[in-house]
Amino acid sequence: MNLVNIKINGMSLRVPEGITILEAAKYANIEIPTLCYLKDINKLGACRICLVELKGARSLVASCVYPVSEGMEVQTNTPKVRKSRKSTLELIVSDHRKDCLSCVRSDGACHLQRLCHEYGVDENHFLGVNPEHKIDDLSTSIVRDNTKCVLCRRCVAACQNLQGISVIGMIDRGFATHIGSAFESSLADAPCTNCGQCIVACPTGALHEKDDTQKVWDAIADPDKLVLAFTAPSIRVTLGEAFDQPLGTDVTGKMVAAMRRVGFDKTFDMNVTADLTIMEEAHEFLDRVKNGGKLPLITSCSPGWIKYCEHYFPEFTDNLSSCKSPQQMFGAVLKTYYAKKNGIDPSKIFVVSIIPCTAKKYEVTRDDQSAAGEGLPDVDVALTTRELSRMIKVGGVEFNRLADEEFDNPFEVGTGAAVIFGATGGVMEAALRTASHWLDGELNIVDFKEVRGTDEGIKRATYNVAGIEVKVGVASGLANAKKLLEAVRSGEEEFHIIEIMACPGGCINGGGQPYQNDSVRNSDIDVKGIRARALYELDRQLPLRKSHENPVIKLLYDDYFGEPGSHTAHEILHTSYVKRGKY
Repeated sequence: MNLVNIKINGMSLRVPEGITILEAAKYANIEIPTLCYLKDINKLGACRICLVELKGARSLVASCVYPVSEGMEVQTNTPKVRKSRKSTLELIVSDHRKDCLSCVRSDGACHLQRLCHEYGVDENHFLGVNPEHKIDDLSTSIVRDNTKCVLCRRCVAACQNLQGISVIGMIDRGFATHIGSAFESSLADAPCTNCGQCIVACPTGALHEKDDTQKVWDAIADPDKLVLAFTAPSIRVTLGEAFDQPLGTDVTGKMVAAMRRVGFDKTFDMNVTADLTIMEEAHEFLDRVKNGGKLPLITSCSPGWIKYCEHYFPEFTDNLSSCKSPQQMFGAVLKTYYAKKNGIDPSKIFVVSIIPCTAKKYEVTRDDQSAAGEGLPDVDVALTTRELSRMIKVGGVEFNRLADEEFDNPFEVGTGAAVIFGATGGVMEAALRTASHWLDGELNIVDFKEVRGTDEGIKRATYNVAGIEVKVGVASGLANAKKLLEAVRSGEEEFHIIEIMACPGGCINGGGQPYQNDSVRNSDIDVKGIRARALYELDRQLPLRKSHENPVIKLLYDDYFGEPGSHTAHEILHTSYVKRGKY
């Protein structure tokens, strides 16, 4: 690696040749403000917030795209630079809808607001005609409000570069420029997967999940409703971030205590139905292997991936596991088994899932997700991690002062296999733990480390189980899913089972997880890795690490389902798919 000598704010540095001024500044512990830049996703120099003064240059330069060179001298904080940034921000907010007090990002998560505060921006310095944009709220998951858009293009880059979909882009020119979908269609009518990666990339409130908290407040206030909630595996290591806890902090006990104080009648652990998913999915996989079924089997836990498959790879819908996701299985179990066991009318049960995923909001509306029949959805409302954190705050609950509490019976016990569902490769590893046991009862492998890790978008491994060579593939992020499926379609690669998660890194990086500010996202802090390692540490510490060892699962089969793959199990725990095409 060639190094060059430069100066930043008078400090002499030796940095790698070819990196940008923005990157070089970090070697001096100097943070240059940005708005459109997002590490590894968007690098345009379009917003002009990161401008710096370069000795010998006639004008300010965009530090996010300008490479360093030998002898370069840079000033990042001169009066000229600060004046430029302030003027740029004032121009940006001049046509920005400023209902900041009620904005979904008003809790400190708006990067534009933070910059305006730091630079003392006068929001009325430039006044003129504001463009009119209709709010697109027709999607079940995502709301787009272009009156708050700053045209940073970060959402466009996330959709294109991370997910390889490009259902949104720049439309029109000049003052009329805005973000939209083809033919000005709603996100509800575009082949959007509802993954929400555009939301977490957005620096303002221009994109956010559809807020369903009022529906839950109304149900809690209804004396005729029994409000049952359950939390996804990854929530326990991410919810704390919304309350200023360090990345990867396990807040399971506080989370349960907070949800009780908010008003949920019962709070259960979705790890139970993650284990149940493995029982059904591992059985389905072995059945296909032994009886010549459609291979590779592809996991079905990620609704963003399911919708992507239906739109972009409809020929692979027959490969999808027919298992419902853990979210939908839990709702189905509550409105059938639990209702019957406790003599409760299923129509009186209001089921709320707490999930890291905006696509789960779409999933609750899918067809063939009503095990109780009579038009009753398995799950009534899916709330993101962010929505739960808002409910806790609105409820006046002092989260960080709570003592730990346990999940409610009878769905309080999950295994380590279920915990790791929240990280890419986790579903695969969990399935392998149980499938290998069923194939070879003497085989006590627990750790399948080859499928772990958030750094690689695609992972491959081969395991010899009871004399059978099992080839597995794992992909996270839809752009990586596309690469893997194209290789399978062309015959270049062959697998027996594939796990795909729509979001890069898996659920721990879902579109509904707590926002991380740009200083964290653009740093060397590995947010996905830290969250994932926290889940694997919980898995390592648990006494039960295989799904078939879960006593709650044994109870469910003994009392109700009979055995994995039974007729009852198929009626309640399995679903179907649609070959959609792009439009």
